Amino acid sequence: MTAMHLIFEDAGKLHFGKVLSEAQASAQIELASGKRIKVKSTHLLLTLSAAHAPQEWQEAQSLAQEFDLDLAWEFAPNEEFGFMDVAREYFQDPPTATQSAATLLGLHQAPHYFRRLGKGRFKKASAEVVQQALQAIARKKEQQAQIAEWADQLIAGQCPSDIREQLFKILFKPDKNGMHYQAVALATHRLQQPVLDVLRQAGAISSAYAFHWQRFLFEQFPKGTRFPDLPLLQSPQDLPLSDVVAYSIDDSHTTEIDDALSVQGLGTDTWVIGIHIAAPGVAIMPGSAWDSVARERLSTVYMPGHKITMLPDALVKAFSLDAGQPVPALSLYVRFDSQTLACLGSETRLERITIGANLRHDQLDEQVTETWLQANPPSQTHGLPHGELQALYRLAVHLKQGRELVRGKPEQFNRPDPVFRLENVPDTGPTGEEQVHIGQRRRGAPLDLIVAEAMILANRTWGQWMADLGVPAIYRSQASLSPGIKVRMGTKPLPHAGMGVPCYAWSTSPLRRYSDLVNQWQILACVRQGPTAALVAPFKPKDTDLLAIISAFDSAYSAYNTHQSAMERFWSLKYLQQQSVTQLQAQVVRDFPDEPPMVRAAQLPLVFPLLGAPPLRRGQQVLVRLAHLDELSLDIRAEFVQLMDEAQASDAALEEEELPQPNLVLVMEANEPENPAS
Repeated sequence: MTAMHLIFEDAGKLHFGKVLSEAQASAQIELASGKRIKVKSTHLLLTLSAAHAPQEWQEAQSLAQEFDLDLAWEFAPNEEFGFMDVAREYFQDPPTATQSAATLLGLHQAPHYFRRLGKGRFKKASAEVVQQALQAIARKKEQQAQIAEWADQLIAGQCPSDIREQLFKILFKPDKNGMHYQAVALATHRLQQPVLDVLRQAGAISSAYAFHWQRFLFEQFPKGTRFPDLPLLQSPQDLPLSDVVAYSIDDSHTTEIDDALSVQGLGTDTWVIGIHIAAPGVAIMPGSAWDSVARERLSTVYMPGHKITMLPDALVKAFSLDAGQPVPALSLYVRFDSQTLACLGSETRLERITIGANLRHDQLDEQVTETWLQANPPSQTHGLPHGELQALYRLAVHLKQGRELVRGKPEQFNRPDPVFRLENVPDTGPTGEEQVHIGQRRRGAPLDLIVAEAMILANRTWGQWMADLGVPAIYRSQASLSPGIKVRMGTKPLPHAGMGVPCYAWSTSPLRRYSDLVNQWQILACVRQGPTAALVAPFKPKDTDLLAIISAFDSAYSAYNTHQSAMERFWSLKYLQQQSVTQLQAQVVRDFPDEPPMVRAAQLPLVFPLLGAPPLRRGQQVLVRLAHLDELSLDIRAEFVQLMDEAQASDAALEEEELPQPNLVLVMEANEPENPAS
């Protein structure tokens, strides 16, 4: 007996299968794939009982491709109809099973001509709807042809201008239904290569540096980096003038000088240490146009050879603590017993101060050593305030020791910070081809320690003062030094285990960090109103706007640091190429049982996997061969050469570090480093 075959509709699609069994209201059908399904009798549309039913089904599919939809639409009735009605008119009366099946397929595959009503029933669309649908189909064909043409050009090593213009949108914020994305995806699929390789070979990416830079601008500054044309603010001249002489300590490339230090009472029982912070908060009002600018940017962006400032240069210049004339400052004066260094109290003032000199790390670190500071008197003063620096260094060592007692272990400065210098950088920023020099600045050097401890003292003191007055602020906290416990930002004055302080509110860099500017507004309210500051401070307790600022700042600051790290990695790779370096000494920072170990270059801020290495453990020194450097992907392929002498650094010196991804080495211009794990 010949098996009966049926055409049926299921989930809006037509299927063909062999009937295995029938019941009163359903049938068990086996598809060509072997899958068996139960179909309601009401969904069965056409029976093919001939011995060659599968062949007839194939013939019907071919015949349906030639089905003249315009002709069928012309003589189809205006009211609802069944496919057999059209089959009799289109072919013959009665039509063959193949012709009936072809008609069913033809009508079903043209919803722009015939609206499907189910169970083989249809209703033809209006002439207007048909015309619109045909135009849409024509546009779709044109788009597909354009996509294919663009893909062919990419495969041939040519980048269409339309693709080049949409490059970063295609890569980082793609519209997967868009023609540009689909063309690149098609070329990538046909070549079976990574998308960056396809675009690089086609000339879409002419410069690795420009690629990284334009990507960052696309993601973080889609409207560009120009400042709006707003009236510049002037620093107030009616503030009281302090009689102290303060000194700032920064790198030579620093233009946003946020902080300076002073010492009074040398040779007496009481020292008064002044920590003076630039005060743009006295002119930039919350909710003002310049506040909106700063809030949109949230921080200055740093990278080797270039930066994008949070505030325009002219506004920074008006409030930067540059030597030469009195400048407004928020000053914290802390009194210490000159013998025991016990803290005797503090006071905060809004005033103008005189900057005696802007000292520079890169010019003085080799001169201002621990030996020079401890000498009485020194052999040479180098024109520096020796007594003040001597007192500040003694206090810094004392403060650091006190924090380490709270931390439970000493801070480790087990590697220096990289210092990048690019030659002949254009005013518009680096091109990626500059000669690069990479030096080092030792963390914990006397000048670095002086500034770091002073800033920590100010941030903890002001943070606690605001908490005591009930004024909310932006705090950074860390619950413990346990692995995986990261630094958090919030409005509560919680302990910072990494710093070893009871609370910590970033307040010392208001020219370059929006969080610090917000905290400065709150501190100014405390200065002006004292115990009633909570009533007049710009941000009140449980202020949702303050929480929104924290969220936005955290996100932007992380993105900016990631870009800085990527650019440091780029210039490190460029340095290796320029110096023709083929081998490096590195230290193992992570050892994995089934994966290549991760190593850190000894003199460069580079972390990368090491291929072909024997079992290694953390802290071991190895010699590696650089097999491949990719400036575009920032990948390093390095191979094991040999094991060096045992590292001087123990596991204890490594345990506080988180592994960068891929190279998150953060150089903080403010000289107030937190625990590396933060």
